[in-house]
Amino acid sequence: MRRLPGLSAMRVFEVVGQTRSFTRAAERLNLTQSAVSKQIKNLEDEVGEALVIRRHHRLELTPAGAALLETIQQAFHNIEMSLRGIAEKQNHNRLRINVPPTFAKRWLVPRLASLKASLPEIDISIGTALADTLAERGLLDCAIRFGDGEWPTLDSSLLMSERHIVVAAPSLLEGKLLATPGDLAQFTFLHVLASPDQRYRTWRHWLDAAGFPELDTNRGLEFDVLDLAIEAARCGLGITIADRSMVASDLRTGTLKQLFDITVEGHESYWFVTRPQTAIPPNVQAFRAWLLREAAD
Repeated sequence: MRRLPGLSAMRVFEVVGQTRSFTRAAERLNLTQSAVSKQIKNLEDEVGEALVIRRHHRLELTPAGAALLETIQQAFHNIEMSLRGIAEKQNHNRLRINVPPTFAKRWLVPRLASLKASLPEIDISIGTALADTLAERGLLDCAIRFGDGEWPTLDSSLLMSERHIVVAAPSLLEGKLLATPGDLAQFTFLHVLASPDQRYRTWRHWLDAAGFPELDTNRGLEFDVLDLAIEAARCGLGITIADRSMVASDLRTGTLKQLFDITVEGHESYWFVTRPQTAIPPNVQAFRAWLLREAAD
């Protein structure tokens, strides 16, 4: 049997560690200051080491106290997530997904009315964290990832491939001569970063396909997500390479215009990703089928 301090004492210590004050901790916990102080003293006696240093106007944590606070906060977080996960699993209509930010804004959200019409019983929760875990104990039901599809511990199926085109705002093109792709040098190039110090090579791939591999694209603006590069192009700040699926609406309305009839297949794609499991839940199966239908249109 584990010999651990009581949960109430650890909860009191967590709030004391957050507020660095017996008085503020007591107010938050609806306890007296003396009760909070006694809980901390009892906890220190139990672990056999000082956890807080009592200053005149403020408390400080000892190294042992700081280490214990971090552990307690993580433990309470894990308990909260487990309890929330149990509760969420009872709601079979709730589908939690994580998707790339640009995909969410420019492809998925405009189609949510279609999703609601096709699957009215499903309530969807969309997250756009740049990295998902799809951990076994996590809340996510599935994810859409951008990459090469090689995630050994997960099941993935191809959703759509990128088709790269050059786009710009019509206002940027007024009075400009564009006879060949070489004439793009007169504009500011808008780049998307693969990492803080490395760009995606989409401009190089497109220019190679266009027959202008020597065109200098070193200068220009850089963005960490494609959506920002597209928005910069919409504002007339320059020209960018974009996946046609992500700018389809802008092309229809005329806020962006494709430059040259050259489309290059991207080296990475969008994938539907789930945990390996013998039986995929019906709501996840239905959502995947809807995604594939929409992507095929």
